[in-house]
Amino acid sequence: MSATASSGDAASLASISWRGQAVQVEYQWIAPERTQAPLVVFLHEGLGSLAMWKDFPQRLCADGGFRGLVFSRPGYGRSTPRAADERWGVDFMHRQAEEVLPALLQALGVSEAPWLFGHSDGASIALLYAARFPERVAGLVMLAPHIFVEDVTIANIELARTAYETTDLRSKLGRYHDDVDSAFWGWNRIWLDPAFRAWNIEADITAVRAPVLAVQGLDDEYGTLAQIRGIAERVPGTRLLELPACAHSPHRDRPGDVIAETVAFITTTSRRQP
Repeated sequence: MSATASSGDAASLASISWRGQAVQVEYQWIAPERTQAPLVVFLHEGLGSLAMWKDFPQRLCADGGFRGLVFSRPGYGRSTPRAADERWGVDFMHRQAEEVLPALLQALGVSEAPWLFGHSDGASIALLYAARFPERVAGLVMLAPHIFVEDVTIANIELARTAYETTDLRSKLGRYHDDVDSAFWGWNRIWLDPAFRAWNIEADITAVRAPVLAVQGLDDEYGTLAQIRGIAERVPGTRLLELPACAHSPHRDRPGDVIAETVAFITTTSRRQP
């Protein structure tokens, strides 16, 4: 496994071995010179990528004095796209958490326990990583995570499929992905697969030992508050942040609140840790 050099100013590619194949993963460091600062790893949503975070990771790291690592999962952004005939399985988030993320961190020489900042599918992947490798995580900030499948989620993913086929959504997403069909159909088809209705990680997350800040908008079109409240029921000490006038992307709808709460959470928790 190897990674190209990066100063933190531009995206680079890391090579990992996944499922017996060499895969390129797009990544970017933020403020790597802050060698003693907490490291925050950003995990994007189901249609996201490194670029779709825009300047949010930089703003968060600047306000908190953190280092950052942003990347695009395989199939997204500038990373190796999903093969046209490849269909994701119901366990796709477990594979990302237990195979891809550990391989990437190893390739980039990350030996410390980072903070994981995840959005939507990325938040679920972060939870699964923390459950599988509890000693490798300093803490979790979860925006709109999924721990089980809700009817409202499926209904809006069906609407997204229609929009992709009939509106300019495809061209808009194409600004952020080398292979936009790889990104969209990989996500959309597995979420709409009848077998995925049984997907549930409520039992998995009982193994999480890291401190958790779980954030959700009151107007989230892809999930209800049962998601983050379900985390709080299973992970002791979870802190909840329920935001009004906020939909599925709190870092876009309420960035100031998310940054302030995240900085306070990481800073305060880091001081308490040995």
